[in-house]
Amino acid sequence: MAFWFCIGVALLLSLWSRAETAGIPDGVLRMECHDRYFMIAVDLSFTGDEPHFEAVDETGAYAITQQYAAQCGYSINVHPLPGHVELRASYFSCQTQNKDDEIFTFNFNLNVTQEGKEVTYPLQDKTCSPSLPWSPREVTCETNYMEVSVRSEVTCPSGTKKDDWNSLKPAHSSTTSDWQVMFQTDDEQLQPINISDARKQGYAFLLTEGRLVFRAPYGQPESFSTEVNGVPVEAVHATIFSRQSWVVLMVDLVAACSMDEGLYNESGCMMWETPEMLYPNLDGQQINVGLQGELVAQPVAEERGYIVGKQNNTIQICIPENAEGRYRKSAVEDDLYEFYVYHLYLEQILVDEDRVETRIRSLRTLATPLLPSPIFAENQTVLEEHMFTVYLGDVPEDVQLAAVHLNGQEFTVPLSVSSLIITKAVHPNNTHGYKLKVPFEDPVVLQQFSKTDALHYILNINYTLTVLPEKDLYYHMESVVALVTDVSPPQFDAVCTESGISFKLDHRPFDYLWEITIDSDLLTSELADQHGYTMSNDSNSLLLEVPLFSHGYEYKNVSLKGFFGTIEIVMRDRETSEVQGSTIKTCPFSPTELIMCSTDGRMTVVADLALAIPNGGNAARTNLRDKYCGPKETDGSRALFSFSLNSCGATVKLNSENVTYENEIFYSKKFPRPSQVVSDNAKERVTMQCTYPLSGLHRLFSVHRFESDAVGIGSLLHTTHPAADLQSPTIQPTSALTTTLATTTLAATRRATGSYKPALHPPSRYVKVTRFRYPTNTRFRYPANANYRYIWPTLNKGVRQSLQTKLNAAHI
Repeated sequence: MAFWFCIGVALLLSLWSRAETAGIPDGVLRMECHDRYFMIAVDLSFTGDEPHFEAVDETGAYAITQQYAAQCGYSINVHPLPGHVELRASYFSCQTQNKDDEIFTFNFNLNVTQEGKEVTYPLQDKTCSPSLPWSPREVTCETNYMEVSVRSEVTCPSGTKKDDWNSLKPAHSSTTSDWQVMFQTDDEQLQPINISDARKQGYAFLLTEGRLVFRAPYGQPESFSTEVNGVPVEAVHATIFSRQSWVVLMVDLVAACSMDEGLYNESGCMMWETPEMLYPNLDGQQINVGLQGELVAQPVAEERGYIVGKQNNTIQICIPENAEGRYRKSAVEDDLYEFYVYHLYLEQILVDEDRVETRIRSLRTLATPLLPSPIFAENQTVLEEHMFTVYLGDVPEDVQLAAVHLNGQEFTVPLSVSSLIITKAVHPNNTHGYKLKVPFEDPVVLQQFSKTDALHYILNINYTLTVLPEKDLYYHMESVVALVTDVSPPQFDAVCTESGISFKLDHRPFDYLWEITIDSDLLTSELADQHGYTMSNDSNSLLLEVPLFSHGYEYKNVSLKGFFGTIEIVMRDRETSEVQGSTIKTCPFSPTELIMCSTDGRMTVVADLALAIPNGGNAARTNLRDKYCGPKETDGSRALFSFSLNSCGATVKLNSENVTYENEIFYSKKFPRPSQVVSDNAKERVTMQCTYPLSGLHRLFSVHRFESDAVGIGSLLHTTHPAADLQSPTIQPTSALTTTLATTTLAATRRATGSYKPALHPPSRYVKVTRFRYPTNTRFRYPANANYRYIWPTLNKGVRQSLQTKLNAAHI
């Protein structure tokens, strides 16, 4: 209503007692003076979830309850996001000490519960002065009340309207001079009531040195709600009056506030609206806007991303999502979400037709709905680094990584495993990320080898994130696969040396998928020591030197000029032992002498007979114990012999672990060429031996075939003897094989009757040799074409005993 009667009033002032703040830690309490209110903020970490304030004046301390706050001009809001409780007090609040509407002093107590006891902390009183002069009329739309104050001395309006006289009738008919208030709803004028009765109903009336103040909580019976241009509005219209004889003193007080809760739109801004015509306005209006109690002019706000516009006589304020002063919070509702909270502070300055200025301030807390807050994972793996690198990004500032599950195995953060690395990266947009590094070879990584010679490294990641301060858990899962296509079994580099073959393997990260074997034996340091290999293995490479004639060689094309030695290193699948590759190296060798004992029972010898034949003698005239077993090839003083172990007059020595075949090389002086002069000055005797372990023999010529798991150990012995002993013995041509038990040579020509007995050892199951008590140094000899059977001799009781020797005399 535009009708005003001129009125002048005064208000007595009082003094407050001053209390010092004590016992509150530094940084917990913050007190600020704003243009039209005083603010106290206290950290919730100190106050707990249920802090209480008391307003203090000279009459005592008054608990600020919800109802008392709305009536007396206080607003208490708990803000979990910044983590503090905030008290705002109007400059015209009940216990405020006011001096000339220019100096306002506040005094409060803070009550908190600590260790089960309520503790009161007197807060240091604070004095504030408005930085701007008071406008003739000011309206405050707080979160829990409406307040309007008018200057007590104003120029009377330029004219009256017919409706103004209608409101005068109840005041004129009043029979009392006490101040009364009359409320008017949207369509009805209520009966006047005393000011004291109105205060009992929750309203506040205050007369200061220069202003009249009226305050009403939201939702009062006398207020009314409506919509203006589609915007919800709550208004209270009160007229206070007093009749003094024939004069009526009357003040019209109207407060109208937008109750819009805001709307978040797809463009990413929070929209809040208020009707333009809530108050008389002649020349438009000036708008200042901001957050957290800060006001800036409209042009400045627009530079900061705000949008201030008008549509259908409605003022629209659009606050950008990233506006300075807004609060952001993460929340877990099956998925990860976020919402924003804006403590809007809006000021509108209007001028009516009488050039009277009205200043309207609105304080509103706006919140967006839950908005998706997606976290992404990016696979940054570089195959050449042989390491998974996975980046987890867009993690909000109030979300922290608590743990990671890698293929089901949990690792808490910070990590205690040195092979795994997690680093945090902070970004300017108030987000951060985590970079996870896991080596391909780490035991936690799954591996799959495909038939296409590709290796798949698989890492299933489950990030455990916690939202602070509630510690709600959110899980983000990601699976990454690294495909290595050039996966193949290891290949050694091999080179020939004078003494054998050298192998080198440069390690690759996935070489552990295979086992390295020589024949069927796993290559280990123990195996290398057993067979005389030289092996060194470090993180970069494996070096292996295999001496000639050691375990694993195969020999071909043996002649006096040399031979070819081949060794094969086999790569087998670690799980199935299936052969998946090999490295084969063949090298030529030309040793002066050699002896080879094959697995199929053949002895091959190249011997230097320079000292074993007389001067002028020819190596071609040498032979074995059987004089018809001559060399295959000769060149001067060297001769090559190759014969079956059970031929050429060889003897066999048998003990509990090994069997040894032995033969000798002799020189024959018979049938010299007429021109050849031969002297008897030979000094050496050449003996050849092949030794096999019994445990590795399967057949010992039992079925015309010799079988051994491994080659035998050969020895070529040059011993010094008188020349007469070096000539060819008078052994008849035969295939006789002499068997020696331990160191005793058995010789017998008689047969004994008996029966077959089973073998004592499974590997020698085809061969049985009877063991007799004979005089020492006797020897069995068997004619080459004899057809003997194994028999038990009819000897003294108790002398029968079966012995496994892997010998079949019937086929010698």
